[in-house]
Amino acid sequence: MKPHAGKLTIAVFILALLALGTGLFVWSGLYNIGADDPHTKATYALLETLRERSIDRRASKLRLPDLSDPAKAIQGAGNYNAMCVGCHLAPGMEESELSKGLYPAPPNLSKVSVDVAQAFWVIKHGIKASGMPAWGKSMDDVYIWNMAAFLQVLPTLDDARYDDMVARSGGHSHGGGESDHHDHHEEAHGGGDMNDVHDDEEMDHSHESGEAVDHDEDTRGHDHDKAGTHAHEHAASSGEKTDAATMTTHMHADGTVESHPAKTADHKDQQH
Repeated sequence: MKPHAGKLTIAVFILALLALGTGLFVWSGLYNIGADDPHTKATYALLETLRERSIDRRASKLRLPDLSDPAKAIQGAGNYNAMCVGCHLAPGMEESELSKGLYPAPPNLSKVSVDVAQAFWVIKHGIKASGMPAWGKSMDDVYIWNMAAFLQVLPTLDDARYDDMVARSGGHSHGGGESDHHDHHEEAHGGGDMNDVHDDEEMDHSHESGEAVDHDEDTRGHDHDKAGTHAHEHAASSGEKTDAATMTTHMHADGTVESHPAKTADHKDQQH
C-alpha cells in the first residue's frame, strides 16, 4: 500500500469515528438544551462565529437605499417601539422578563451600534434558534429599512428624545397588511373585540341552526294540531253560513276532518 493511500484511509476512519461519536452524543440527549444553561465556551464561540459570518456574507450583498431623510428613522421608531423594545430595550429601560429569559441574550440596541445592512438582514430574515423572528414575512422592505435607519440613531437618544420620535412616528404601521386588516375589521364591527365578534358569529350560527331544528321538530310534532286547527277554522267558516248549534265537526284516525249537522233534540222528537 502506498504511503499516501494509508494516510487517507486513516483520515477517513477518524472522520467516521467522529461522525459516529457526534451522532451518538446528539441521540443520547445528554446535552442540556435549556435556555437557562449556557453553552460551553467552545460551543458558544462556534455558534457566534457561524452567526456573524453568515449575516456578514449576506448583508454585504445588499444595495443600501438613501436613509438620510430623518422622516425614515422617525417612522421606524414606532415599529421598533411596538415590535422590538421588549427584547432589545429602550433608553432608560430596565431589562424585561423577556430579555432576561432569552438565550443568547439579545443585545441592548439602545447602547450598541449595529451596521445598517446587517440590521436590515437580521430584521427581515431572523436568526434560527435565537428568538429573533423573520419580520420580512409580514413587513415590507421599505419599513424594515426605516427601522434599520432608526437603529443608527437609537444609541444617541435619551428617554425624552426616544419618546418624542415614537410619538411622531404615527405608531405601529409597517405595510404588511395586518394594520389595515385590523382597522377594517374593527370598523366593520364597531371597534369591538375580535374574539367577541367571533363568539357572536358562532352564537348567531348556532341560533340559526337551532331554529331550523326546532322548526322541523314543530312540523313533525304538530301535524295533527295543524289538522285540528284547520278543522276548527273549517267549522268556523261553515258556521258563518249554517247555525253553529246545528253543526258538529270531528276528525278521523287517518287525519281527515268531517263536518255534518248535529242531531238536535227537536229532530229526535220529530223522528219519534
